[in-house]
Amino acid sequence: GWLLLPINLTAVLYVVQRMASLATAFVLLGLIGYVRARQRMQHDGRGFFVGTGSLLAGTLIGFTAKEIAILTPLYAALIEWILFHGQRRNGQPDRRIYGLFLVVLLLPLVAGLAWLIPQVLHSADWATRDFTLGQRLLSEARAVIDYIRWTLLPTPHALSFYHDDFPVSRGWLTPWTTLPSIALIIGLIGFAIWIRKRMPLVALGLMLFFAAQSLTATILPLELVYEQRCYFASYGLLLASIPLLAAGAQKIPMPKARHLLLGGLLIIWCGETASTAYAWGNPLRLAETLAERAPNSPRAQYALGRMFVVLSNYNLKSPFLDAAYAPLERAMRLPHSSILPEQALIMMNSHLHRPLKPEWWDRMIEALRAREPGAQAESSLAALTRCAREKACALPKERMIEAFRAALSHPHSHAKIMAVYGDYAWNVLGNRTLGLHMAQEAVSTEPNVAAYRETLIRMLAALGRYKIAQQQFQALQRLNYGGRLDNILPELRKLTHSS
Repeated sequence: GWLLLPINLTAVLYVVQRMASLATAFVLLGLIGYVRARQRMQHDGRGFFVGTGSLLAGTLIGFTAKEIAILTPLYAALIEWILFHGQRRNGQPDRRIYGLFLVVLLLPLVAGLAWLIPQVLHSADWATRDFTLGQRLLSEARAVIDYIRWTLLPTPHALSFYHDDFPVSRGWLTPWTTLPSIALIIGLIGFAIWIRKRMPLVALGLMLFFAAQSLTATILPLELVYEQRCYFASYGLLLASIPLLAAGAQKIPMPKARHLLLGGLLIIWCGETASTAYAWGNPLRLAETLAERAPNSPRAQYALGRMFVVLSNYNLKSPFLDAAYAPLERAMRLPHSSILPEQALIMMNSHLHRPLKPEWWDRMIEALRAREPGAQAESSLAALTRCAREKACALPKERMIEAFRAALSHPHSHAKIMAVYGDYAWNVLGNRTLGLHMAQEAVSTEPNVAAYRETLIRMLAALGRYKIAQQQFQALQRLNYGGRLDNILPELRKLTHSS
C-alpha cells in the first residue's frame, strides 16, 4: 500500500526529491536492524551492539542523502517505548537502552535546540517569508491534518504539487480550521498514548507520523507545504490504518464493511497514482495538469506559461508562443505571486521585439518594494541583467534601476541583489563607480562568498587599483577551502599584479 500512495509520487518522480526516498530507505534499514536486534535481545539477551550499530548507520548514511534521517533515533525511541518498553527479557528496565537514547537522542536534541532556537528567533531568518514563527506553527497544524487527508483519501486537486496558495494562519481562528486542527492533533496523539497497549501498531503508526513532521512542520523557516515531506510519514499512517481495516472479526466488528473500505481505498490509490504518473510522463501534459489542479497557485500557472515559452523557442510561428501570455498574466495577478511571471513576460516580449506593457514593470517594482525579495526575486533580476548584458533584451534602463532600488529599499541587506546591480551598472549602464560600490557592498555583506570577492577583484584590476585588489586577493585565498578556487586563483593573481 505504501508504494501505491499517490502522495509519495513526488519523492520518486521529482528528481531533486529522490534524496527523500533514498534517505528513507536507510532510515528503514536502520530501524529494521534495530528491531531485529531488540527481538534477539528479548530472546537470548544478545544483540545490543548490533542494534546500536544499525541505528547509527541508518542515521548517518541516510543523513548524507537528506537531513530527515536525523529523526531515525526518534523513530527508534517510539518503537522501543510502544513495543519493547525499554525492558529486558525478565521485564526489568534495561539501562543500556536508556543510556543509548540518552546519547543518540536526548543530548543531540538539547544541543540542536540550543543552537537552533536563537537563530529562528532572529527576525532576519523570516525576512523573506510572508509569515512569522508563530504564524508558521499555527499554519503547520492545518498542513499536518491536510497531509493525513491527502494520504488516506487523496483527490486530484489536493495533490497539486504546488501549494504556494496555502493560506497562512494569522490567528487561532483565521482561518477557522486552525484551532480544530490543533485540537485534532492533540486528540490523535492522546488517542495513540491511550491505546498503545491494546493496539500497539495503531499507536506506533500515529506516533511515527507525527514524529516525521517534527522536523519540517515546526520551527524551521521552511515553506509551509510540500508533499514529499510525507514519504516516511505516510508509512506511519498506513501502519495505523491497515491493521484496523484488515483485522479479523474476532478483534474488530463489521469485517466486511472494513474490508470493502480497504479495497475501495486501494482502488482510489492505484487510480490516482496511475493518472498522476501518466501526467508526469510528458512535461507539457504535467504543466497543464498541475495548472488545472491548482488554479490559484502562482507557481503552477507560471510553470505552465514558462513551458509554453520554452516549447516556442521564441519562434513567431509557434502555436505555443501566444498560449504563454494567459497563464503568465494569470500568475502575475494572483495574490503573493513572485516577480517570475513579470520577468518572463518582459524577457519574452523583448526577445520578440514586441512592446513591453507598463503594467508588467509597475507590478514587478511594486512587488519588490512591498516585500523582502527572496531567491525568486534575485534570480529574476539576475536573468534580466544577463539578458541585457548579452544584448538579447532591450530593457528600459530607468525601469531596471527603479526595480533594483525597490529591491534594495528594505532594512535587511541582500548581497545577491547588490552583486547583480553591480553587474548591471558596470556592464549595461557603463557606470563603473556604481558598479564598484555595489560589488564592495556585496562583499561587505557576505564576506565569505567567493564569487562576490572575485567580481570585486576583477573590477579593481580593471580600474588599476592593484594594491586594493591584492588585499582582496589575499582574502579570497583564505576562502580556498579544499582547493575549490584553484582554477581561478592563477588568473586573478596575474590581474592583481599587472602594471
